[in-house]
Amino acid sequence: MIPTHFTRFAAIDWSGAKGARHPGIALALCETGTAAPILVTPPRGLWSRAEILQWLRDQSDTPLLVGFDFSFAPPHIARGAYLPGEPTPTTARAFWAYVDAQSGDADLGAASFLEARRGTHFYLGAADGTKADFLHFRACEAHHTAAGFAKPSTVYDAIGAAQVAKASFAGMRLLHHLGPALPVWPIDPVPHSGACVVEIYTTIAARAAGVRKGRSKLRDAAALDAALAVLGSRAHLPLARYSDHATDAILTAAWLRANAARADLWQPNALTPEIARTEGWTFGIS
Repeated sequence: MIPTHFTRFAAIDWSGAKGARHPGIALALCETGTAAPILVTPPRGLWSRAEILQWLRDQSDTPLLVGFDFSFAPPHIARGAYLPGEPTPTTARAFWAYVDAQSGDADLGAASFLEARRGTHFYLGAADGTKADFLHFRACEAHHTAAGFAKPSTVYDAIGAAQVAKASFAGMRLLHHLGPALPVWPIDPVPHSGACVVEIYTTIAARAAGVRKGRSKLRDAAALDAALAVLGSRAHLPLARYSDHATDAILTAAWLRANAARADLWQPNALTPEIARTEGWTFGIS
């Protein structure tokens, strides 16, 4: 099914950092038309992950397509298990519950889940062994790489500025707590009405907006407006501060609006039912 009811589009730049309030979280929202996305103001200065969860619950009945920039599940297809040797569930939703039950971190964090398995499943530094031994990827990431794009990060690598592990596992906790309030594509079918959550990769939006490889981060008003214009959006309202998180969210919300009706993004040729229920897929990889 190709959804046609979405009239609102949001992108959330996510964070797996420890603590309860996170400068790395930004939420941008736009509606059908050409007005640039705007940043949604956090309730108390900086977003917490719990506040993002509540915001999503409040939007459940609205025609909202919302994208998160974290991996919705670890690889499963290539090795037949999320954490080989550990008796984990075999579907994404059940694995989210597994992560949540074993993560006592504040504000839906999951750093302790990774730290308890460092060297076994997760790479957190040289003491854990050879980093290449931890570089396992999902089917959608392998498909994207085979198409000539740069190799993505893996959720098993939890060190360095480019790592997505902590954010992804914190995100899995959020998805677990979201429960049935919003369907999560493609783990769940696309809804006929109401909101839907998809996984996004902000670099895809940047490339589509004409941002050159190696220059994905927009840090000034002129560069952001130039990229928005490529996506059919008018200029943005000036920001007090041009952080990567804010500009990523704004640009990706505009990209979601411009691409929400593309059949090839909702029905990728390589997406199988097994991949959908175990690993999910990144919206934007066809």
